[in-house]
Amino acid sequence: MSKSFIVETDASGSGIEAVLMQEGHPITYINKALGLRQQVLSTCKREMLAILLAITKWKQYLWGRSFKIRTDHVSLKYLLDQKISSPSQHLWLTKLLRFDYKIEFCKGRENVAANAFSGITNNELNALALSRISTPLIADIKKS
Repeated sequence: MSKSFIVETDASGSGIEAVLMQEGHPITYINKALGLRQQVLSTCKREMLAILLAITKWKQYLWGRSFKIRTDHVSLKYLLDQKISSPSQHLWLTKLLRFDYKIEFCKGRENVAANAFSGITNNELNALALSRISTPLIADIKKS
């Protein structure tokens, strides 16, 4: 049985971040500083950039599976129901149509995974990730 994935995204005026989670546990995290051109985009477009970055980065995990995307921008929940009115919307949909996803609205303060990792360094994040590994393989290695 495959385990469900959740992609939580967040965007600010200066950067975007995303967390890939499985069964409520963070697996990996990405963040990217926005360039000057991207910083002046609307909030909706910056949030969409975060979604596209995450899906592009983690496509090997998400391809062929149903997954959820959580964002704190409510209009993106209705992305597939909207009339395509700009070239950027057309590009977004072209990239997203290959995947089986559902976009959910998640209030900013409830989007805890993406917000929690926004102030953490990569070294700190790696230490957190390594300290939480718990698999039968690790137990077998410890026994031997």
